[in-house]
Amino acid sequence: MYAYGGRRTKAQQDAATVEIGYALVSATFAAAVLFGAVAGPALLFDLPPLMSKALLRLGMAVAPVLFVARVVSVLVRFRQAAQPSQPGRTKPDS
Repeated sequence: MYAYGGRRTKAQQDAATVEIGYALVSATFAAAVLFGAVAGPALLFDLPPLMSKALLRLGMAVAPVLFVARVVSVLVRFRQAAQPSQPGRTKPDS
């Protein structure tokens, strides 16, 4: 699976586990901050009911989207960085 279908080492498994944990924790934090920024005024201040409801719904709609986007972006970046270089071929960014 990793290098030409071989088994992953314990270090590679640990690195993947740490990266998944980082992705989940950082995505949770980012989603909570975004929800607080969007829905916070509705919870802290006495706003009109329509605006308060709209801010809460917007926060509940956007926070999960940010969560998923953050997890995917972290894991894709990790997967791309873990690819071994191919001898004899030039890298796309060189």
